[in-house]
Amino acid sequence: MADRDPDTIKKEIDAARDQLAATVDTLAERANPSRIADDVKAGLVRFVKKPPVAITIAGLATVVLVVVFRRIKNR
Repeated sequence: MADRDPDTIKKEIDAARDQLAATVDTLAERANPSRIADDVKAGLVRFVKKPPVAITIAGLATVVLVVVFRRIKNR
């Protein structure tokens, strides 16, 4: 193994430590449950706001209401 300057080794270790700390911070942010929930919620809202999906949901809600009212009426 080649002889290396102790100051160079220390600088390399410090740089690796800083890079590792940044990586851990990034992973902690990505794994934050509230952030994940917010991302899922935002994606779901974007999906539901698409016209074909909104029309389908409105149609299903109408069918459900009609069925419920008919069952209540036929009691």
